[in-house]
Amino acid sequence: MGGRQILAARRLLTETLDGDLSDHETVTAARAVVAELGSPDRLLELVAELASGEGDPEACAKLSYRHVLGFDKLLLIDGGPRHMLRAHFWHPGARAIGTEDIHNHRSPLASYVVRGRLAMELYETRDDGGITADRYEESLAERSSDWRLRATGPARLRLTHTGQYAAGSAYALPAHTLHRAWCDTDVPTVTLFLETGAERRRHTDVFTAAGPHPGAVAKVPLEARDYLAALNGLAESLRSS
Repeated sequence: MGGRQILAARRLLTETLDGDLSDHETVTAARAVVAELGSPDRLLELVAELASGEGDPEACAKLSYRHVLGFDKLLLIDGGPRHMLRAHFWHPGARAIGTEDIHNHRSPLASYVVRGRLAMELYETRDDGGITADRYEESLAERSSDWRLRATGPARLRLTHTGQYAAGSAYALPAHTLHRAWCDTDVPTVTLFLETGAERRRHTDVFTAAGPHPGAVAKVPLEARDYLAALNGLAESLRSS
């Protein structure tokens, strides 16, 4: 089942987000949840509890990995099909195959910046003008958890918003919102990230102006020992912030 912090986080997710919520209500509630759970002291207690082996480190490790956007994605709470609470550990200057990608998500999301700073851009598709990009449908391979990308042709995008999110700030987005985020500071950035909602889209949309993508990108899960080591490293980062 887990320790006190794990159970409290699960209870908050369930009490706040389960039920018949509209999309607007979902993103508003999700933003409030990550702000509450992402307060440095509370998040440190949760991460330290998980790093001690509480919960199910074997199962969480299988859903934790280095993301194609260049950050470590560490599952903290697996709430089944409705809620997935993760810590994202962004490393300054990290380069990855998908760093420049503009994308959306399968579910509504909320993110709270615990330390460091993120920059973010929002986009919309348009018929003419804007920037030219290659469009892909991204889904999970049937017999593995690898990302599979299917080219669907050229597209045009318009930048609609730019912003910076420093420690203590949060944002929430509906699933279809096109965006790009990156660590724009020279210190590691930690965000608490929540995907939630009763329904998940079968694929996401990915746009890139940086050249063609490979048809598939391997998703390499962490071993349990590496997952626990990453949590300990995250806890040390939170203690020093």
